[in-house]
Amino acid sequence: MRRADFPLLARHPDLHYLDSAATAQKPAVVLDVERTFYETSYANPHRGAYDLSTRATECYQEARQVVGRFFGVDDPRRLIFTRGTTESLNLVAAAWGRSHVRAGDEIVVTRLEHHADFVPWQQLAIERRAAFRIAELTPAGELDLDHLRSLITPRTRVVAVAHVSNAIGTILPVAEVAALAHAVGAVVVVDGAQSAPHLAVDVDALGADFFAFSGHKMGGPMGIGGLIGRRALLEEMPPYQTGGDMIEVVGDDRTSWNVLPHKLEAGTPNVAGAVGLAAACTYLTQIGMSAVRAHERRLTTLASDRLAAIPGVRVYGPPAGGRSGVVSFTVAGLHAHDLATILDQRQVCIRAGHHCAQPLLRSMGVPATARASFFVYNDEGDVEALVAGVLAAQEIFGAPADDPPASAAGAAVEHG
Repeated sequence: MRRADFPLLARHPDLHYLDSAATAQKPAVVLDVERTFYETSYANPHRGAYDLSTRATECYQEARQVVGRFFGVDDPRRLIFTRGTTESLNLVAAAWGRSHVRAGDEIVVTRLEHHADFVPWQQLAIERRAAFRIAELTPAGELDLDHLRSLITPRTRVVAVAHVSNAIGTILPVAEVAALAHAVGAVVVVDGAQSAPHLAVDVDALGADFFAFSGHKMGGPMGIGGLIGRRALLEEMPPYQTGGDMIEVVGDDRTSWNVLPHKLEAGTPNVAGAVGLAAACTYLTQIGMSAVRAHERRLTTLASDRLAAIPGVRVYGPPAGGRSGVVSFTVAGLHAHDLATILDQRQVCIRAGHHCAQPLLRSMGVPATARASFFVYNDEGDVEALVAGVLAAQEIFGAPADDPPASAAGAAVEHG
């Protein structure tokens, strides 16, 4: 679809990059914009009383507006730039969570959360002596809304949910989850790391009180991402870190904080990263997120069907229509790491392991899966290379076909 736009892939025409859920390749426009900033407008923003610093400040402010609009947010002060999803989620758990969660309260997460949206809440619950609840999945790998509903009570303070599972690709009904949570006054925290690159996201329409995302998964630079929050919640949050432009006045005994978004952005900002992230948002907008979704859905459907037809291969997660650009699978008699090694020798790049989702894989009864993930630069040739590599690995290892072919529409996620 867009392979020529990505210099690394254009330079290696035989490479089949299927690990975009971990990090996406960068289009030339992102690399060019970031380089141009360094060559023409680089300085420390906000603080310098000279033209170059003013230009850097303008670049930073414009990037915030572009990124905010990509997520349907008109007030750029609601966007806090961070290093990525993990820092954003930890910011909410530390700054908002410690101010609002008390002993006897409840925190609810789902079984398929990435560790970055599981562990911070688990640790906060331990620290505050709050109850930590886990909403389970259906056998098809979808969120069990009835079970979630049974966990949410008037004592629930936080419901943390991934918009899209990084491990099995499930798209969660965030708006429904938010309605359940808001009915009891709970705050909804959404891990948008996997939805931001692949789905059209309107943060307010989702009902998210906080929405975290990473730039590098969207084709932007590493080390930049963001947290979008409701204005009232951000205003009442204490700083996560201190120092730099988040200061208003430092007295001998007390210090006052700057206004949003500066209050929550301590230290020298990553202006180049923000500029590159804005370019990535513009690039995706020009393609159209509906086109991105349609392209990936076609490829994941093809990959799921082709893999599930191979004896001994089991595909995990919901039907292709209910997942994003991720196909997670196992091959009977063959460890996922061994499979990844064979595929790498054939220039097919996949991820193998627990995908930072150990609670999920434990419930599935598998230590690791192989995961192929798709983005705008992938095509049918990548799917064919993946399938051919799996068949070659089975032949090399003599892997038994113990399991019957698993339907892509019904590959189970079994509860442990």
